[in-house]
Amino acid sequence: MSFTKMMAALFAAVLVVGCADDQGTKQTAGTLGGAVLGGLLGAQFGSGTGRLIATGAGALAGGLLGQRIGKSLDEKDQMMAERTAQASLEHVQTGEKSTWSNPDSGASGSVTPTRTYENDQGQNCREFQQTVTIGGETEEAFGTACRQSDGSWKIISS
Repeated sequence: MSFTKMMAALFAAVLVVGCADDQGTKQTAGTLGGAVLGGLLGAQFGSGTGRLIATGAGALAGGLLGQRIGKSLDEKDQMMAERTAQASLEHVQTGEKSTWSNPDSGASGSVTPTRTYENDQGQNCREFQQTVTIGGETEEAFGTACRQSDGSWKIISS
Protein backbone atom coordinates (compact mmCIF):
# COMPACT_ATOMS: atom_id res chain seq x y z
CA MET A 1 0.00 0.00 0.00
CA SER A 2 1.57 3.30 -1.09
CA PHE A 3 1.57 6.47 0.98
CA THR A 4 -1.03 8.05 -1.30
CA LYS A 5 -3.23 4.97 -1.02
CA MET A 6 -2.91 5.18 2.75
CA MET A 7 -3.91 8.85 2.66
CA ALA A 8 -7.03 8.06 0.61
CA ALA A 9 -7.96 5.25 2.97
CA LEU A 10 -7.29 7.45 5.99
CA PHE A 11 -9.38 10.27 4.59
CA ALA A 12 -12.17 7.84 3.73
CA ALA A 13 -12.03 6.39 7.25
CA VAL A 14 -12.20 9.85 8.76
CA LEU A 15 -15.20 10.64 6.53
CA VAL A 16 -16.97 7.55 7.80
CA VAL A 17 -16.24 7.92 11.50
CA GLY A 18 -15.78 11.69 11.65
CA CYS A 19 -19.42 12.61 11.88
CA ALA A 20 -19.20 12.57 15.65
CA ASP A 21 -20.43 15.73 17.30
CA ASP A 22 -17.55 16.41 19.63
CA GLN A 23 -13.98 17.22 18.68
CA GLY A 24 -12.46 14.59 20.99
CA THR A 25 -14.37 11.77 19.34
CA LYS A 26 -13.34 12.91 15.83
CA GLN A 27 -9.74 13.20 16.91
CA THR A 28 -9.77 9.76 18.56
CA ALA A 29 -11.42 8.15 15.52
CA GLY A 30 -8.86 9.76 13.22
CA THR A 31 -6.00 8.61 15.44
CA LEU A 32 -7.23 5.02 15.61
CA GLY A 33 -8.05 4.82 11.90
CA GLY A 34 -4.68 6.31 10.99
CA ALA A 35 -2.82 3.94 13.31
CA VAL A 36 -4.52 0.89 11.78
CA LEU A 37 -3.84 2.03 8.23
CA GLY A 38 -0.28 3.06 9.07
CA GLY A 39 0.35 -0.33 10.64
CA LEU A 40 -0.98 -2.05 7.53
CA LEU A 41 1.30 0.07 5.38
CA GLY A 42 4.32 -0.63 7.59
CA ALA A 43 3.62 -4.37 7.50
CA GLN A 44 4.27 -4.32 3.76
CA PHE A 45 7.99 -3.73 4.29
CA GLY A 46 10.83 -5.89 5.59
CA SER A 47 10.66 -9.27 7.22
CA GLY A 48 11.03 -10.65 10.74
CA THR A 49 12.06 -7.98 13.25
CA GLY A 50 12.35 -5.39 10.47
CA ARG A 51 8.71 -5.89 9.54
CA LEU A 52 7.67 -5.53 13.18
CA ILE A 53 9.58 -2.25 13.47
CA ALA A 54 8.12 -0.98 10.18
CA THR A 55 4.60 -1.91 11.35
CA GLY A 56 5.09 -0.02 14.62
CA ALA A 57 6.55 3.02 12.86
CA GLY A 58 3.71 2.99 10.35
CA ALA A 59 1.11 2.79 13.11
CA LEU A 60 2.71 5.72 14.94
CA ALA A 61 2.97 7.89 11.82
CA GLY A 62 -0.56 6.98 10.69
CA GLY A 63 -1.97 7.71 14.13
CA LEU A 64 -0.36 11.16 14.22
CA LEU A 65 -1.59 12.00 10.73
CA GLY A 66 -5.08 10.64 11.45
CA GLN A 67 -5.24 12.68 14.63
CA ARG A 68 -4.39 15.82 12.69
CA ILE A 69 -7.05 15.18 10.04
CA GLY A 70 -9.67 14.08 12.58
CA LYS A 71 -8.98 17.17 14.66
CA SER A 72 -9.14 19.52 11.71
CA LEU A 73 -12.09 18.38 9.60
CA ASP A 74 -15.35 19.32 11.24
CA GLU A 75 -18.71 17.70 10.51
CA LYS A 76 -19.60 20.27 7.84
CA ASP A 77 -16.22 19.75 6.10
CA GLN A 78 -16.77 16.01 6.02
CA MET A 79 -20.33 16.38 4.73
CA MET A 80 -19.18 18.73 1.96
CA ALA A 81 -16.31 16.41 0.98
CA GLU A 82 -18.59 13.35 0.87
CA ARG A 83 -21.28 15.13 -1.17
CA THR A 84 -18.68 16.41 -3.61
CA ALA A 85 -17.15 12.94 -3.99
CA GLN A 86 -20.54 11.28 -4.60
CA ALA A 87 -21.61 13.93 -7.14
CA SER A 88 -18.25 13.91 -8.90
CA LEU A 89 -18.14 10.14 -9.24
CA GLU A 90 -21.73 10.06 -10.52
CA HIS A 91 -21.88 13.05 -12.85
CA VAL A 92 -18.45 14.45 -13.75
CA GLN A 93 -16.43 13.49 -16.81
CA THR A 94 -13.02 11.88 -16.39
CA GLY A 95 -10.40 14.56 -15.80
CA GLU A 96 -12.88 17.20 -14.61
CA LYS A 97 -12.30 18.51 -11.07
CA SER A 98 -15.08 19.11 -8.53
CA THR A 99 -14.27 21.27 -5.51
CA TRP A 100 -15.69 22.04 -2.11
CA SER A 101 -14.82 24.77 0.38
CA ASN A 102 -16.03 25.57 3.88
CA PRO A 103 -15.61 29.31 4.54
CA ASP A 104 -16.27 28.76 8.25
CA SER A 105 -13.34 26.36 8.81
CA GLY A 106 -11.14 27.35 5.86
CA ALA A 107 -10.87 23.69 4.81
CA SER A 108 -11.28 22.79 1.15
CA GLY A 109 -10.73 19.95 -1.25
CA SER A 110 -11.33 18.45 -4.64
CA VAL A 111 -12.24 15.18 -6.33
CA THR A 112 -11.21 14.36 -9.90
CA PRO A 113 -12.28 11.11 -11.59
CA THR A 114 -9.26 9.80 -13.52
CA ARG A 115 -10.55 6.58 -15.11
CA THR A 116 -13.94 4.89 -15.61
CA TYR A 117 -14.42 1.17 -16.21
CA GLU A 118 -16.61 -1.85 -15.50
CA ASN A 119 -15.18 -4.43 -13.06
CA ASP A 120 -15.47 -8.23 -13.33
CA GLN A 121 -18.72 -8.17 -11.32
CA GLY A 122 -20.31 -5.73 -13.78
CA GLN A 123 -20.14 -2.71 -11.47
CA ASN A 124 -19.27 0.73 -12.83
CA CYS A 125 -16.06 1.84 -11.13
CA ARG A 126 -14.02 5.01 -11.17
CA GLU A 127 -10.48 5.75 -10.12
CA PHE A 128 -10.12 9.21 -8.61
CA GLN A 129 -7.70 11.71 -7.16
CA GLN A 130 -8.66 13.76 -4.13
CA THR A 131 -7.11 16.63 -2.23
CA VAL A 132 -7.84 18.07 1.18
CA THR A 133 -6.43 21.41 2.32
CA ILE A 134 -6.39 22.14 6.05
CA GLY A 135 -4.60 25.13 7.49
CA GLY A 136 -2.91 25.85 4.16
CA GLU A 137 -1.44 22.34 3.89
CA THR A 138 -2.70 20.15 1.04
CA GLU A 139 -2.70 16.35 1.11
CA GLU A 140 -3.29 14.35 -2.07
CA ALA A 141 -4.56 10.79 -2.38
CA PHE A 142 -5.84 8.33 -4.97
CA GLY A 143 -8.47 5.61 -4.82
CA THR A 144 -11.12 3.56 -6.61
CA ALA A 145 -14.86 3.60 -5.98
CA CYS A 146 -17.62 1.43 -7.46
CA ARG A 147 -21.32 2.21 -7.81
CA GLN A 148 -23.46 0.17 -5.42
CA SER A 149 -26.92 -1.23 -6.15
CA ASP A 150 -28.51 1.74 -4.32
CA GLY A 151 -26.72 4.18 -6.65
CA SER A 152 -24.15 5.38 -4.10
CA TRP A 153 -20.40 5.11 -4.65
CA LYS A 154 -18.29 3.05 -2.23
CA ILE A 155 -14.52 3.33 -1.98
CA ILE A 156 -13.13 -0.15 -2.64
CA SER A 157 -9.43 0.66 -2.64
CA SER A 158 -7.32 3.59 -1.70
